[in-house]
Amino acid sequence: MAMEASSETQKKSNTIWLEIWDFVKTIIIFAIIYVVIRTYVAQPFLVRGRSMEQTFSDGDYLVVDELSYRFREPKRFEVIVFKTDFIAENAPQEYYIKRIIGLPGDRIVIKDGKVLVYENNSIIPTELSEAYISDGIQTLAPELVDITLGENKYFVLGDNRGNSSDSRYWGELDKSYIVGKPMVRLLPLNNLTFFSQEEFEGN
Repeated sequence: MAMEASSETQKKSNTIWLEIWDFVKTIIIFAIIYVVIRTYVAQPFLVRGRSMEQTFSDGDYLVVDELSYRFREPKRFEVIVFKTDFIAENAPQEYYIKRIIGLPGDRIVIKDGKVLVYENNSIIPTELSEAYISDGIQTLAPELVDITLGENKYFVLGDNRGNSSDSRYWGELDKSYIVGKPMVRLLPLNNLTFFSQEEFEGN
């Protein structure tokens, strides 16, 4: 009887350890999936400041798609999140959210409160019609902006032109700093939004 009891106790002990090991394996698998998703697919981003009003507001909690730009190039009018390590006065690991206005090869001119795009350095410019900007707001710059974008370089602006640190002040953005684009706005809950690939095109 003593040997049977001991054997039963051993079986229960082994069962407990197997359950613990299964639980640990599950946690490890979920941790690996989480790290892979955060590193290569998507990550959360909290909007701070008013530079993208009216499109995004201070406190908006976004999930950023980090995968799309591994398969295609960023497009004009898309909103992107990027690292700001190249901006001298910024803290390490700081991120901005802005809208792409100029693509590689474009000439961008800002004067008299207007944004002119010479697409692929063409002769005739296109004055942007920007429905995402609040009525009456002009695009002003501390000095004349006239820049032709190099390879893998982008010109970005905040939608709230009167309150945005962007390419008017620190120049072109290299593609290597781009993290991704908003995929979902989770918070505030009353403004939950899923953004399609074409969400910002043609604005």
